[in-house]
Amino acid sequence: MSQADFIGFSPKAVEFLANLRANNEREWFAENKPDYERMVREPALDFITAFSKPLSQFAPCFIAMPKKVGGSLMRPYRDIRFSRDKTPFKTNVGIQFRHELGKDVHAPGYYFHIDPDGVFIGAGIWHPDSDSIAKIRGAIAEQSTAWRRATNSRAFKESFQLGGSSLKRPPRGFAKDHPLIEDLKRKDFMAISNLDMESLHSPQIVADVAKLFKKTTPLMKFLCKAIEVPF
Repeated sequence: MSQADFIGFSPKAVEFLANLRANNEREWFAENKPDYERMVREPALDFITAFSKPLSQFAPCFIAMPKKVGGSLMRPYRDIRFSRDKTPFKTNVGIQFRHELGKDVHAPGYYFHIDPDGVFIGAGIWHPDSDSIAKIRGAIAEQSTAWRRATNSRAFKESFQLGGSSLKRPPRGFAKDHPLIEDLKRKDFMAISNLDMESLHSPQIVADVAKLFKKTTPLMKFLCKAIEVPF
C-alpha cells in the first residue's frame, strides 16, 4: 500500500474505542473482536504500511513494521500485574516507529496516538535509561546552541512543545542557575503535537504526519547523536 492508497481512518475506529472504554471487559471484547479487527487493527496496519515510504525518506534508521504482534502497532492488552486499574484493554491505538537498534538500546522514536479524546503525535525519547539520560543531559549542557536550535526554531514551536515529566530539583552535577536547567531537569525528551480529530479521516493523514515529524528532525538528530546511534 502506498501513501496515496490509504484513505484515512473511519470514524468507526474512534467509535469502537469509545465503546471499549465503556465496556472494558474481556467478554465484551471477545464478542466484538471482529469489529476491532475491521475498524481498528486493519486500518492501523494499513497506515503503518503506507507510512513506511515517507519514513524511510526522512528517517531511514527508523522502522515501520505492519505486524499484528511485535511490530509498530502496540498490543491492545494492558499489563495489569502491578496496577490498581485491572481493566484489561487499552482504549487507544498506539503506533510506534522504533529505531532499528531499539531492541538493543533505549533509542528515540516516533509515536502516533489515537483515543476517543483526541489524536497526538510524539517524537523523541520517553523514560530513557540512566546511561542515556546522562548522555543527553551532558549533550544539552555542552552543545547548548544546538539544543536551542532543535527546540526553539520557529518551525518546531509552531507545531510542537516539549512534554513529559521532570525532576523537582536539578540533577546531580548541574547548578540550579544553569540557563538550561529546566531542560536538564527533564526525565523525558519528547516533542508533542496535537492533531485535529477530523484529520484522522482524511486521505492526507499520512502526508500530514510525515510533514510534522520532519519538523522534529533537528531534535531527533540531537538525541541520536547524544546516545551514539545513527539517525
